[in-house]
Amino acid sequence: MKRIAYRYWPLALGLLFLCTTGIQADDLDPAPATTPPDGYQLVWSDDFSQDPDGLPDPAKWGYEEGFIRNSESQYYTKARKENARIENGQLIIEGRKESFPDLSAKNPVANYTSAALETRYKASWQYGRIEVKAQLPAGKGVWPAIWTLGTNISQVGWPRCGEIDIMELVGKEPGIIHGTLHYFTDGKHTESGSQLPVRKTDTSFHVYAAEWTPERINLFIDDKKYFSFDVKKADNNGDNPFLKPHFLILNLALGGTWGGPIDDSIFPQRMTIDYVRIYQKVPSSQ
Repeated sequence: MKRIAYRYWPLALGLLFLCTTGIQADDLDPAPATTPPDGYQLVWSDDFSQDPDGLPDPAKWGYEEGFIRNSESQYYTKARKENARIENGQLIIEGRKESFPDLSAKNPVANYTSAALETRYKASWQYGRIEVKAQLPAGKGVWPAIWTLGTNISQVGWPRCGEIDIMELVGKEPGIIHGTLHYFTDGKHTESGSQLPVRKTDTSFHVYAAEWTPERINLFIDDKKYFSFDVKKADNNGDNPFLKPHFLILNLALGGTWGGPIDDSIFPQRMTIDYVRIYQKVPSSQ
């Protein structure tokens, strides 16, 4: 990986231990929706057919608001249709070049806006298949992501809560999808992951998925597995963030520590989500 990933705590370079597999694969063409593994059932979903005033379903989604992390340039807005809306049965997360007042008063005005939707306090899961069908933005400075955080982040902080990056793309590396896990072991932030070249991420939909069990976390694009993680590697003095519940985040970041310089000529840019589906194993009693 080419970036120091920090979601909530600024970490010194000396604390970073990078562990990637280096797995590569042939380019993938766009693929249709996949089917869940045998023995799994749908437990939560959003096909974005609900349209409460054009906004995402508030029973399922909340928002991050303000300048949140990674020295990113966008101000995340809350329940603002310009940045997050339902359109033709799909969720649109839109990054915009515009002046917007910083309600947190950290800066007098923001120059970019976007949205980060989360299921925190509304839904969380421990194990299962997390599947998102999405079409991604393109251009220098975009940084869309599909990822999870441990629900105990308020108590233990990051990276002790754990993070599963199901999909990340940075506009300066077009067509390269990154999948990464973040955790805390041996007194330091540790990350493990891989990447995969994928064609037409900005013109076609792809299915990004994680299959998570107590033993392994596997990452997929269009049913192509490109990374597999042994959960025991995240053991830390009897604790393991990947044996605990996580919530889901969908966001379009702009700039920041990994997104890099922004090309203002590309805006607006959209991350379009066709569906989100969570599957879990059918209890043996059934």
